[in-house]
Amino acid sequence: MSKTLDFLKYFIPFSIILFGFQYYIMDSLSEKYNFFYEAWSIYLFNIAATFVVYLLLIYIHKNVPTYTGFTFLGASFFRMMAAIIFLIPFIKSDIKDHIIDVSTFFIPYFLFLLFETYFTIRLINKG
Repeated sequence: MSKTLDFLKYFIPFSIILFGFQYYIMDSLSEKYNFFYEAWSIYLFNIAATFVVYLLLIYIHKNVPTYTGFTFLGASFFRMMAAIIFLIPFIKSDIKDHIIDVSTFFIPYFLFLLFETYFTIRLINKG
């Protein structure tokens, strides 16, 4: 339980600050661009995916610590597949300029992945 609380101690402020920053940027650019996804939906996906993967990693690390790294790789693969499923409506849309919308999704996606990677490495090293 302490590993989860330690993770949440950093994860919640990280998520709130990142969400606030992106919300402000998207709000200031909303007159110029129509975003396909709202900031809250992007962050709901990323927060849920990161938290679920980390809970799975803690469970695996507690029961079979030698497979924590493999679990991280597999979970990252499934997270990417979930991201593609999340983006299917956007991919099928008739939006002309995809760069802005792709950036609004994948910049936070990779920042959350980096955060998750850091805590996974800490989990493995403390093992």
